Amino acid sequence: MDARAISLVRTTFKAVAAVEGGPGKLTRSFYAILFARNPGVRDFFPASMEVQRDKLVTAIAYAIDQLEDLDRLLPFLGQLGRDHRKYGIVDAHYAAVGDALITALEQFAGNEIWTEEVDSAWREVIAVMAGTMIEAAAADDGPPVWQGTVVEHLRVLDDVSIVRLKLDEPMDYSAGQYVSVSIPSRPRMWRYLSPSIPANAAGEIEFHIRRVSGGWVSPAVITNTARGDRWTFGSPLGSMTRHTARGRDRLLIASGTGIAPLRAQLMEMASRTDNARVHVFYGGRYPCDLYDLSTLQQLAAINPWLSVVGVVEDETDPWWYQGQPGGLPSGGSAPIVGQLGKVVAEFGTWADRDIQIVGSPSMINTTKFRLQSAGVDVSNVRHDPW
Repeated sequence: MDARAISLVRTTFKAVAAVEGGPGKLTRSFYAILFARNPGVRDFFPASMEVQRDKLVTAIAYAIDQLEDLDRLLPFLGQLGRDHRKYGIVDAHYAAVGDALITALEQFAGNEIWTEEVDSAWREVIAVMAGTMIEAAAADDGPPVWQGTVVEHLRVLDDVSIVRLKLDEPMDYSAGQYVSVSIPSRPRMWRYLSPSIPANAAGEIEFHIRRVSGGWVSPAVITNTARGDRWTFGSPLGSMTRHTARGRDRLLIASGTGIAPLRAQLMEMASRTDNARVHVFYGGRYPCDLYDLSTLQQLAAINPWLSVVGVVEDETDPWWYQGQPGGLPSGGSAPIVGQLGKVVAEFGTWADRDIQIVGSPSMINTTKFRLQSAGVDVSNVRHDPW
């Protein structure tokens, strides 16, 4: 892909995104064309397509942003290719998807924008994306899906659950990655969850799930999950892993259940003896939102390389919370009151750190802005695209 082709693809996609309702209209058109031409493909998707449409826009936007950084884009596409094996997709499906996307873009853009040169640029980009996914899927000799049985469901907050499962066979994921999950009451509605413990030979796995208002899957997990339920998992995804320059200190920032992938990394690091310094900032609105703070501070108490700071916006729990706060271990520090990104930026100099952030898009963007204003090079800041 040359610079001209990349520019044409970006310009076209930005023109679509700039129109009111553009991304939504594009994805609706794409899926209508795909299903009309390939009726059997509809069985791969859930009855409600709203979330699926959002995922498509996110994936396309991320890929387009990374077209000049193939060292980041190709591994991402490879992971998607391995994950898509869970659907039973074959090579012909990739061609069908590419053709439907080209048709939808052409219809939406119109003749003034969609020239032969633009068409050629998009076909080149789609060919690279599909080819990378196909090659990665073909090279993976692991199972297309894993099955696991729920062995414990803990309701730690009214809207947060910890679910522990035993996999039928171990999954080899890196601490910090996430996996797609399907639960029995919501078939074909795949959601991404981050394991909160490292992979192990026993096939034990744990997830922290927060109920999303208006969501399809998370409310069902919180309300209905019972011991003995069977869950299905896709291949591991994500680049939020421990890999970093040797000896370089780290700054880890999370809010709410975003602590899960960082917790897994810390537990993995605690089994080693060669760790650089790690500072963790764990934020929430209320003290009760820091439901796992005691675990982190217990880790810090026996690992001198680790420091943990809790941050809350309100120093007291809401009136409707009837439980007990996480319960700090002996010597643990009370949370700092303030906005997470502001507290982190003002806490010290982080310019020499490898930084990871996990949370909502607004939290990630606000924290990145605060850190950049404090002199941090954002190229040292990592977060997953979804």
